[in-house]
Amino acid sequence: MEIINIITVFILAIFVGFEIITKVPPTLHTPLMSGSNAISGIAIVGAIISTKVGGEIGTWLGLVAVIFATINCVGGFMVTDRMLKMFKRK
Repeated sequence: MEIINIITVFILAIFVGFEIITKVPPTLHTPLMSGSNAISGIAIVGAIISTKVGGEIGTWLGLVAVIFATINCVGGFMVTDRMLKMFKRK
């Protein structure tokens, strides 16, 4: 029964996230990117914590999670910086 609850919440989160993102006007994408980069930073902290839990497999999966979350965070900040440069006056 617990797996059904988890899957239900996951599907609802996908639906709500899609609906929210598609309704955002283009002028608000840069602030939203900054907010999602902060969430990626939290994911990095969670991935670091997961390297200490779960034995050897947890350590390796946590390392992979740290790498992917770091790539996501750095890439997001690079995109945000590039978008903000587009709005600066010359």
